[in-house]
Amino acid sequence: MGVKNLWDILESCKKTIPLHHLQNKRMCIDLSCWMVQLQNVSKYHNCMKEKVYLKGLFHRLRALIALNCSLIFVTDGSIPAIKLSTYRRRLNSGIEVNRDETNLQNLASLKRNMGSEFSRMIKEAKVLGMALGIPCLDGMEEAEAQCALLNSESHCDGCFTSDSDVFLFGAKTVYRDICLGDGGYVICYEMKDIERQLGFGRNSLIALALLLGSDYSHGVRGFGPESACQIVKSAGDNGVLQKIAYGGLPILKKTKGSKKQQKLHEPNDKENSLPGSKHKSQGNEQFLQVIDAYIRPKCHSADSEAVYRVLANHPFQRIKFQEVCAEMFEWPPEKTDEYILPKIAERDLRRFAKLRSTSSELGVELPLYEIPVKCPVSGIIKQRKLLGVECFEVSWEHLDGLETSIVPADLLESACPEKILEFKAKIAQQKKQKCHKPRPRKLKSELSLAELDLKLQQLLLEINSENGSNPKTNPLSSRAVTSENGRVAIAVDLLDDESLVDQELDIESSCNASMPSSSANTSVAEKEVIDLLSPSPRHPTVTKFKHFGCQHIDVIDLSESDAEASPEHDRKARELRQFIANVRK
Repeated sequence: MGVKNLWDILESCKKTIPLHHLQNKRMCIDLSCWMVQLQNVSKYHNCMKEKVYLKGLFHRLRALIALNCSLIFVTDGSIPAIKLSTYRRRLNSGIEVNRDETNLQNLASLKRNMGSEFSRMIKEAKVLGMALGIPCLDGMEEAEAQCALLNSESHCDGCFTSDSDVFLFGAKTVYRDICLGDGGYVICYEMKDIERQLGFGRNSLIALALLLGSDYSHGVRGFGPESACQIVKSAGDNGVLQKIAYGGLPILKKTKGSKKQQKLHEPNDKENSLPGSKHKSQGNEQFLQVIDAYIRPKCHSADSEAVYRVLANHPFQRIKFQEVCAEMFEWPPEKTDEYILPKIAERDLRRFAKLRSTSSELGVELPLYEIPVKCPVSGIIKQRKLLGVECFEVSWEHLDGLETSIVPADLLESACPEKILEFKAKIAQQKKQKCHKPRPRKLKSELSLAELDLKLQQLLLEINSENGSNPKTNPLSSRAVTSENGRVAIAVDLLDDESLVDQELDIESSCNASMPSSSANTSVAEKEVIDLLSPSPRHPTVTKFKHFGCQHIDVIDLSESDAEASPEHDRKARELRQFIANVRK
């Protein structure tokens, strides 16, 4: 609980900070507060049986581990004597200490019931934390007081607790709540903001506890948040405690209540006496005990062996953690590794990035491959985008159980920008090779003979129908043939009443290729092949083709010379040009 209505008073100082702002920080966790929060979420019987509260704790821890947060659990010790009344009231025991009639100095602190269900939950959380490398500091009394001492002595950067009286114990930075959804954020309060915006220092907050009530006092009847803040501000932070303790505030005389309460707040004749003075009224004694409990709580000192022990580095125990998850959650080792190992790898990468950043600040600039500590990333596999955030899928160096995982791009940029440059150069080289690689094209020479035969038959039928010729008297036939040098040719058979003339159209992929010439005696039964690619039908030369075991076929190559032109040659040339024109149409 802490101080009554204090969170409402500090509302204007509340800040919502993205979770990643906690990276590379050391944090103290009031374990009891976290377990109460998680227990309220999983208060149903089935949830308790399945240990949902412990799974919630695990997911909080793995998120902070990935940010390279050094965590310390702090647990409650004995119950302070001054808090016994509040503690019994919360347990509904019906037994309550009368603060007005009992000298709290004669009471001893009360040891907690370590056999309760809540104590069992705390033990489970400590076992889980130790396997993850999170140490636990068992407080002497109040856990929030121990967290505040570590924070005020700069042994940690902040405290996770929901008890507002942590500020009264001296805390500087407090994280009241943590949320892992929507990218993750924390609710933060800082003492410097409270002093700047509200004008309340530590003494003023203790004064508010005296007036409004807290775990250590019932408060003064008739005071609400607004009136108490006005009184404290008017008194000032330096002298407010002395004025309240010794009745130096006139408003306290007029407070409505019982005669006994009015007597408690009567001004003391020795108003200027020190807290240790023997001349104190019962009311002064009560206030001074509360003030002393906040200013000098029972805690492990900052230089104690217990504090040094938890400040040391504690390694992650993979095998032990697998055993704990198998016992508590019934997870197989593979599932446990899937949950935690990517976070451990990301933590190691952040540590490497912090090392390089610190070295750079000290003026030591070393190339990646000359740093004594080896980079945990062995290479980048591909670029990805996760929930709108630019990331990289990377492979890890010497991390048992994990080969690849996804990390934020900005983290990789700060840790090893050389890896990103290597990856980009590799991608650019692949694109360059891909651009120079010719695309496959289907050439006419690659067409099958059957396809050529079919297309040519269709063209010839169209030519015959347009010229009005009779297929019986002037039939046309064609076929595709292959020459000795691998060229594809189309043989066209032109039949008339007296003779058979086969004209073979040689289609070559290279227009400038010349054909070897040879002389041969031709007859009417032999077939002539005409090269379509020659610009004009001149000076024929003959080339032999073989057509699937048939007799040789002469291929006529036409030169550009007009010296040896003949009427027969001119006739064939005209027929060929007419045929090509029809084919083009």
